[in-house]
Amino acid sequence: MDPVAVGAAAPGVMNFSAWALFLQADIVVKSVIGMLLFASIWSWGIIFDKILRLRSLTKQAEAFEERFWSGSSLEELFERIGQRPKDPMSSIFAAAMKEWRRSSGKGGLPPAQGTAAVAERMDRVMKISLEREMDHLNRRMIFLASTASASPFIGLLGTVWGIMRTFTSIGAAADTSLATVAPGIAEALFATALGLVAAIPAVIFYNKISSDLSRYALRLENFAGEFGAILSRQLDTK
Repeated sequence: MDPVAVGAAAPGVMNFSAWALFLQADIVVKSVIGMLLFASIWSWGIIFDKILRLRSLTKQAEAFEERFWSGSSLEELFERIGQRPKDPMSSIFAAAMKEWRRSSGKGGLPPAQGTAAVAERMDRVMKISLEREMDHLNRRMIFLASTASASPFIGLLGTVWGIMRTFTSIGAAADTSLATVAPGIAEALFATALGLVAAIPAVIFYNKISSDLSRYALRLENFAGEFGAILSRQLDTK
């Protein structure tokens, strides 16, 4: 038999495409699907932004460390960076150098107490700068974590609601044929599938990005510790 003729003879075949399932869903399931689509799209935006941002910051940190350990003076490097550093490591360096400059012109304290106080202030400003930079880098990570944890449950809500609606329709029509049951079940399971589609990438990339952020924060902490030790030695020699 000709397949074209078969298709023409079966005009009542249901359309189970994603768009058709969305259109035939009620307002509750449509709302669930809309929330999950928004969460998935926004999560991918956050994922790409964080990955590209961390790659850029890693390259900038490598370039700064190369300049820092090249043997040039700290004052020269500070003048080259300027008052508005472009990456967190430069910001930590600039914050400590600003405090160094402010403190170097102050007198009237015994040498031991003066150097200890200056070293403590420089450590404090570097810590504050590091925390501020990491807080900025961690923005929107809570949305990624929420999407990873909540999306399956939101999808399950749409599934439960869709199945309840299907059973209600079956009871009202007194018809348990596949043609009656299948559209509602497919619509309900579509919500669960979208929940998993949103949650799985969010879980995977949240763990990866969190790990990368932790390594980057450790790199900044190590630099701050090394730079603080250098400044302390210079204070001790004065």
